[in-house]
Amino acid sequence: MPGRTWPPEPGTFRSPLGSLALARGTLDRASHRRGDDEWLAKTWADPQTRVLVIDDGRALVRFGGNRPELVLIPPAQAPDGPRFLLGVDAGSRAYFTVMAALPASNGRRGVEPAGLRRVGALLGDRDAGLLTHAAGLANWHATHTHCPRCGALTDPVMSGAARVCRVDGSEHFPRTDPAVIMAVTDPDDRLLLARGPDWGQRRMSVLAGFVEPGESAERAVAREVAEETGITVGEVRYLGSQPWPLPRSLMLGFWARALGGQRIRVDSEEIAEAHWFSRAELRAALDAGDLGLPGAVSIAHRIIEAWYGDELPSAWTSRAGPANPSS
Repeated sequence: MPGRTWPPEPGTFRSPLGSLALARGTLDRASHRRGDDEWLAKTWADPQTRVLVIDDGRALVRFGGNRPELVLIPPAQAPDGPRFLLGVDAGSRAYFTVMAALPASNGRRGVEPAGLRRVGALLGDRDAGLLTHAAGLANWHATHTHCPRCGALTDPVMSGAARVCRVDGSEHFPRTDPAVIMAVTDPDDRLLLARGPDWGQRRMSVLAGFVEPGESAERAVAREVAEETGITVGEVRYLGSQPWPLPRSLMLGFWARALGGQRIRVDSEEIAEAHWFSRAELRAALDAGDLGLPGAVSIAHRIIEAWYGDELPSAWTSRAGPANPSS
């Protein structure tokens, strides 16, 4: 079987998950510039500035080269719409996103709309960071147009980093929901995989769930595993994190060791079935087409590969799929 070091050693700085597709990026977010209206206006007027237009989580992507690339345009070509600063690169070029209908491809060969599920793992570091940041901002602004205190309309401020209520002046900031996602292994080092009731018969992933108010991430791991499969875990170790702006999660990856002598009891509401897999059993199921793993863009896929010790095929890369944090 593939070479591996599992479980990961505690206290190591380097994540055992390696490079996560949506955790990449090369820009300085330039947060100190968000309230500088003079700088923002001057930068928007600069023809060297580049703009990413985003609509319902998708942007125009150019396919056909060594890897897909985002279609970035100068401000003069950008459509009208709310615009937000994404950051500045090492060469002082600024990048913005605009929420608007996507420009026509105008017959440009290989250019088409695409979202993070499809291209997040294929883009280069800069573009992956740009699209992840832009999608997260756009999702929040599209769904948080009113004040949670009084219900009045809010307006974007700080170049998209906040919104302010028109009536009471309260400030509101982008929401990120922490979620845990975990590789659970038993004393025989088998991995626990499960299938949601709305998933296809072949689709399975590691367990995941949202952190509740007043709960630590580690306790959330233990609670979610017990609620969904009836399995009690002991030791829990952190692996790494990845933003998942579909619509607004931060995925916190963990490994947890199940206590021995337990029987799986699924809750039948969130989990339709769950099984233990050895590495040989997982490989055989994948080769036979009896099982499909999450897409390569997901932290779930990287967690499974880290346990397995080698690359594995994914089956969900181009599927829209649910917003469940394990997908």
